[in-house]
Amino acid sequence: MFYENACNHGAMMFKTTTHRLEDGSGVLLLPREMLDSSTLQVGDEFQIVETDDGVILKPIRHDNHQRQMNAARDIMDKYEAELLQLASRLGC
Repeated sequence: MFYENACNHGAMMFKTTTHRLEDGSGVLLLPREMLDSSTLQVGDEFQIVETDDGVILKPIRHDNHQRQMNAARDIMDKYEAELLQLASRLGC
């Protein structure tokens, strides 16, 4: 993946490439710096807007509660073994 960030009228710009999957669809990888410097999270949905100048990706904002629950589930899945170990130490 290749990316570059630059400032354009106060907005950060990043470059990346699409990658073809086995089923013929494509995937767009977001640079880590973009995720780290924004409110975007893994699992967020985007609206794709085609314009005469190109494509715009717009995050679809769902209910904040649902977003928080999804983030909590991701953390629990990622650290399941550690959380189970901690629970057993605490006698839960």
